Amino acid sequence: MNDSVQVIPLARLALAFIPVFAVLFIIHRWSLGLRTGLVAVFRMVSQLLLVGYVLTFIFASHHALVSVSVVAVMLSTAGWIALRPLGEDRLNRYPTALVSICVGALPVLFIATQLVLDLPTWFTPGMLIPLAGIVLANSMNTVSLAAERFRAECHRGADYRAARHAAMSTALIPMTNSLLAVGLVSLPGMMTGQILSGVTPLIAVRYQVLVMCMIFGSAGLATSCYLVLQRPESETDSGAN
Repeated sequence: MNDSVQVIPLARLALAFIPVFAVLFIIHRWSLGLRTGLVAVFRMVSQLLLVGYVLTFIFASHHALVSVSVVAVMLSTAGWIALRPLGEDRLNRYPTALVSICVGALPVLFIATQLVLDLPTWFTPGMLIPLAGIVLANSMNTVSLAAERFRAECHRGADYRAARHAAMSTALIPMTNSLLAVGLVSLPGMMTGQILSGVTPLIAVRYQVLVMCMIFGSAGLATSCYLVLQRPESETDSGAN
């Protein structure tokens, strides 16, 4: 297999926007709000270009402080974005979301980078930061789903345990579906990228197993921690499970 990744010429990369423009055209014709779609596409391109330049600098760094600082920024941002569905209650719940994502993501990241993988240094940016991005993004999404569903259940009049169970079940649906579909319906991004770069499928599978364990573990721990921290004092005092 080819040992190097194929470089995509910009002219060919532009062809990937054909289906994007087709969807934007449909959005415009159906009067669904073209501005949101255009802004989303523009931000996607500009943010990825920016992060490409930034990561080039970060990956070349040999200082632990750089890696730790980047992960800290990612963590604080994930906690804030996770609570987007809560609107005005976002600020009040932010410390809870931040603690929950820390509980879910950081132990999983430690196990993966310090115990499973053999890194040149514990803070190797080229491995630590991408893996941190994986666990933080998935923890963020599940906490977001859980927070929104938990609030909806509470507003509907459900007690704490019923709201907690509904929120946890809902939040884990995407993660569970991913575990069930991997290899049968989809080839995940990391595995596909490694295969395209020349890594044998059997080696790529090992890394993908690691990633799937990280995703499910971090998401489940972060979500359960968030929901436990939502327990009313009356439930805590009565010793409810």
